[in-house]
Amino acid sequence: MELTTVWFSLITILWIGYFALEGFDFGVAMLLPVLGRTERERRVLINTIGPVWDGNEVWVLVAGGATFAAFPEWYATLFSGFYLPLLLILCGLIVRGLGFEYRHKRDDARWRRNWDLALIIGSFVPALLWGVAFANILRGVPIEELNGHLEYTGGFFNLLNPYALLGGLMTLTLFLTHGAMYIALKTDGDVRYRARALSVRLGVGAAVIAVAFLLWTQVMTGSVASAVAFVVAALCLVGGIVAALQGREGWAFVGTFVTIAAGVAGLFLALFPNVMPSSIDAAYNLTTTNASATAYTLTVMTVVAAIFTPIVLAYQAWSYWVFRKRISTLHIPEETLAGSAA
Repeated sequence: MELTTVWFSLITILWIGYFALEGFDFGVAMLLPVLGRTERERRVLINTIGPVWDGNEVWVLVAGGATFAAFPEWYATLFSGFYLPLLLILCGLIVRGLGFEYRHKRDDARWRRNWDLALIIGSFVPALLWGVAFANILRGVPIEELNGHLEYTGGFFNLLNPYALLGGLMTLTLFLTHGAMYIALKTDGDVRYRARALSVRLGVGAAVIAVAFLLWTQVMTGSVASAVAFVVAALCLVGGIVAALQGREGWAFVGTFVTIAAGVAGLFLALFPNVMPSSIDAAYNLTTTNASATAYTLTVMTVVAAIFTPIVLAYQAWSYWVFRKRISTLHIPEETLAGSAA
């Protein structure tokens, strides 16, 4: 297998990890006003993701860095053409991080409500715009040759098309469902049962939107491999909803996790060997070949990744194992309601 294909596959895995892990903590934060009826319940929700949310964000940093090093032309075109939506995503992630860190700094209800709003908006914006961005990559954007380089020549409003907006709705609803499944898995008491019931309702809506988007993608640019991945995603989402109805929260969460993983894999399979298709002329497509770094760079990156990736994965798996137990309102004493998240 060529190193360009290896790194395209590794970048796919990094995005799978990011969406499958960060997806549920986006969902948890967005569901704060829905499932957190009291301050104690809101603290329970925040504490379910308190130990892991920042580790989950590392996946997108590594994905961006790997893209920059392995496919510099892809990185340059993507980050210049999608500058505004990526800036909005970055701002959302910054505001979200501030919400986690500052919410507990003052024992004041209004102060906490404002930071709760920051958490909600800071999760909503990336959850929506990541779907819009990836849908545009699949659909193709205006790329043409200028001064010997392939460059994005469109504007912001080129990105706001029906297909991309449907992609944004898909990621938004899937992350909400994923978050509700995670809350049901990680909590106990009333919050757990409300989250489980909500996950079923959200899952039905997410399934309709996801099937519509994935069918559109398959017809537009799909392959046999992407079709298989999309079918797996659809079946796992249905299986997750059924498991939630049966009260089997662990399998329900596995269902949405695999749904997101298979869906992202299918999108990259539908994209390959392109990395950014041109909507003007296929001759201007950015591919794994014309957008890649040198063979020496890819070789060095492969050696480094082979050494350090298992270490990082082992550490993150260990952190999830340590914080595996359920949380309930009984674990939030009155005197610590203004204290820091676990």
